[in-house]
Amino acid sequence: MASFVSTHLLLELVLVISFFHFNLAARRLADTQQPLLFQYHKGPLLTGKISINLIWYGKFKPTQRAIISDFITSLSTSTPTTAQPSVATWWKTTEKYYHLINSKKPSTLQLSLGTQILDENCSLGKSLSNQQIVQLASKGAQKNAINVVLTSADVAVEGFCMSKCGTHGSSKGASVQGKSNKFAYIWVGNSETQCPGQCAWPFHQPIYGPQSPPLVAPNNDVGLDGMVINLASLLAGTTTNPFGNGYFQGPKDAPLEAASACPGVYGKGAYPGYAGDLLVDPTSGASYNANGANGRKYLVPALFDPSTKSCSTLV
Repeated sequence: MASFVSTHLLLELVLVISFFHFNLAARRLADTQQPLLFQYHKGPLLTGKISINLIWYGKFKPTQRAIISDFITSLSTSTPTTAQPSVATWWKTTEKYYHLINSKKPSTLQLSLGTQILDENCSLGKSLSNQQIVQLASKGAQKNAINVVLTSADVAVEGFCMSKCGTHGSSKGASVQGKSNKFAYIWVGNSETQCPGQCAWPFHQPIYGPQSPPLVAPNNDVGLDGMVINLASLLAGTTTNPFGNGYFQGPKDAPLEAASACPGVYGKGAYPGYAGDLLVDPTSGASYNANGANGRKYLVPALFDPSTKSCSTLV
């Protein structure tokens, strides 16, 4: 049975303008005010060479697919970005979780862009259940991989916009010679037409909370730039808590993870309704905090730094 952890960027009250990660149950916003006491629950983290396979469900323009694939490529330090701060530098915070397990000989993780599968005709229809998300995720390689399902703006997914912008979890793979292993997966939806005020903030006016003008999206696509934020958050959670027994705070069925522990924070000085002091492109006016491959600019969420026990931002 698959386990789900959802990104719940629900903009309610004045406490947080961001969805939290869910795992079948909602977490109270008040919990974010408690001290962050991350614990390692003795389970495996993803290690070694891991391919990130992309399953595109519905119609995406080639330019939209490039935004996501360039982001995945940007995570690797083997393809360094000269411009700083960079996505690769942001991702290095996750390495600290591996050092905590074994400081003398920590495990390493190397992510790379894997295969891309297109399902433009929506083979399972345009209204998907959680189980169908797992079914789609299983189309990718199930060994040494994270399979990411990306649904287009006209595809409805169970719980999308009501309680989540995306999920991560694990499921049993196909049996090979009598053995089957768990594989990790992620789902993220394009909220452009369904709920951009929930899942694409700060690039769209929020539904709840303090009302501030939306920021200009760095890739000029509110839906896809919002997907990058949610994908980044879920990737951090997937690698450090892939099977529900890695690093997290709180109950297993509603954990706070590496990124969901720092909701709505993208730069220093962030507060509810304000993403923080970000960099601004002088030509486009777009707000960002990380440089990526092929001259890309992205907005990535703060990550909980286990060494300082605080939320860490690039800017």
